[in-house]
Amino acid sequence: MRTFIAFCVFVVVVWTAVPNAGFAQSPATLSDEEKLEQEFTDPLSTLPQLVVRDAYTPANYGPCTPPACFRNYETNQVLIRPLIPRIPPETLLPFTQLIRPTFALVTVPSSRGGTRTEFGDLPVFDIAALPWPDRNKSGLLVGVGPTFVFPTATSKSAGEGAWQAGPALGAVYSGIPGLLVGFVAQNPISFAYTSPHRPPQNTFEFQPVFALHLWEKWYLRSAEANWTMGWRRHSSTMMPLSIGLGRTLVRPGLPPMSIFVTGQWMVYRQYSPIAPQTTINFGLTVAFPELRDWWSGT
Repeated sequence: MRTFIAFCVFVVVVWTAVPNAGFAQSPATLSDEEKLEQEFTDPLSTLPQLVVRDAYTPANYGPCTPPACFRNYETNQVLIRPLIPRIPPETLLPFTQLIRPTFALVTVPSSRGGTRTEFGDLPVFDIAALPWPDRNKSGLLVGVGPTFVFPTATSKSAGEGAWQAGPALGAVYSGIPGLLVGFVAQNPISFAYTSPHRPPQNTFEFQPVFALHLWEKWYLRSAEANWTMGWRRHSSTMMPLSIGLGRTLVRPGLPPMSIFVTGQWMVYRQYSPIAPQTTINFGLTVAFPELRDWWSGT
């Protein structure tokens, strides 16, 4: 419930701030570095890109009983996340369509002791960016669409074993020079299962994003934490926070890139006996701007 309240407060603050900002910034007034920083952090960006991130967790919360002491295990996630925009007239509807699958290779605690590395589930969102309000005037971009989770995990401990679908909502505000804030909220709900022993899933997921230009090619960012809250009684709730540094890289003959390192801490958890305590994220984002023109048919 605290996660949901925080989400509502965030939406209200951003929404009420938009009409009063008075200095919504046109993308044309941003420096090249600031444009890339925002494009690499913006979950509703139309810049085709590929994010590769390694999330290393040296410390976990968990029970310590024979034969396994979960708090002593070091876990890891390797995430590969392409962002595929479809721009009119190459879309079914007259909206910019943003497709984002996330492929995961996860190292998780094993019930027999130690850890094991498996493929995780495949979440995908398909968001349509709405033409209103006008982003050039208000600085605000809103998108809505469906989200899906496909049970591709190769072991029981690496996934939820459920086919899921639900709504997704994204909003990004970039009306303050050098600053981008926003979120993606999703609520996948299970409707079919890989096993009759798998429990139903109904989880609210909230990904806050933040980018602040510091100097030259360096920027402060937070886009790796994912808050989750299960709607079912005694379902898990976790609220991590992340913050770190990123740097854009532009070299002749190479696509634009960004590298980043962020730290992540579990601020709040409930009904989560096994959960990450601290995590270090190492990431690389590679952009493919030439594909934007090709996919838009220009």
